[in-house]
Amino acid sequence: QVQLLESGGELVQVGDSLRLSCVASGGTFRDYAMAWFRQVPGQEREFVAAVSWSGGSTFLGASVKGRFTISRDNAKREVYLQMNSLKPDDTAGYYCAAAALVTTQAWEYKDWGQGTQVTVSS
Repeated sequence: QVQLLESGGELVQVGDSLRLSCVASGGTFRDYAMAWFRQVPGQEREFVAAVSWSGGSTFLGASVKGRFTISRDNAKREVYLQMNSLKPDDTAGYYCAAAALVTTQAWEYKDWGQGTQVTVSS
């Protein structure tokens, strides 16, 4: 089991960039694939990005492809989500999650952070 804490969410303007961070404690960080999901109240959780334990493989959701990138630093036990060209539709709570294998399915992720809010204003 790993504990996750996200940071970096804030109110930004359309077209701005933002980087979210998630730091892990407990467990062996390099054992986990990591992902970012986002959720708007009343809607289902949406896959945003995932990265394999080594960082060698990354996956992006269709709505963020070309704008967002995911990366990790195993020495710092951190995973990052770089978000560029932000749109109002990107407004959501962003959640960091850990799983044994990299996947886009939320149910496969057993450990979750509390989330950080990103609001994109037009």
